[in-house]
Amino acid sequence: MSDLNYLVRTPKKEVENPPLLILLHGYGSNEQDLFSFSEELPDQFLIISAQAPIYMSPGSYAWYAINFDTINGKFSDLKQAKESIDQLAVFIDKIKEKYHLSNNKTFLLGFSQGAILSYSLSFFYPNKVQNVIALSGYINTELLPDSISKEIKTDYYCSHGSVDQVLPVEWARNSKPFLDSLNLQNVYSEYPVGHGVAPQNFHSFKSWIEERL
Repeated sequence: MSDLNYLVRTPKKEVENPPLLILLHGYGSNEQDLFSFSEELPDQFLIISAQAPIYMSPGSYAWYAINFDTINGKFSDLKQAKESIDQLAVFIDKIKEKYHLSNNKTFLLGFSQGAILSYSLSFFYPNKVQNVIALSGYINTELLPDSISKEIKTDYYCSHGSVDQVLPVEWARNSKPFLDSLNLQNVYSEYPVGHGVAPQNFHSFKSWIEERL
């Protein structure tokens, strides 16, 4: 697989070994989407907004296909999803090498399909990222390793819209008991919106991030 395309916001102030924030957009979107957050996020971050590898139409990309048919309804291409997870793991290493980052302050922020991948990557590649911000996503139990490492130290911020009509909030509500059962640090919150990020949600995860820098 080829390298992923991406946008970069370099740290706004000189920081040796800056923390890294990688943004993963949702299904059918592109790397510009979450990059709009970047100007509002802490100055010391190196921010990378990745474009998903699967082309759908101009300006529209996916981390894996979601297929629709009359018999099975909606289903995800799990093989593609795992390939994207593996590709992202290599991508993170390449970014850290390119920008000479040797710290353990990597944050992965995903929206929707990007959030689903963020969760999964943290289990397939234990401690590759130290913090996951999962917005409007859920833990897909079909996208997990056969056994989950007991050495994981990743911290999770999970949030969802209480009237989300794309990914039901009930799916997201399972994330906290799942993470709790693994004794992993996490917070879960809901906001009175659909499939999107409310302003108060943005301020909440921004504060959560700042506390971990």
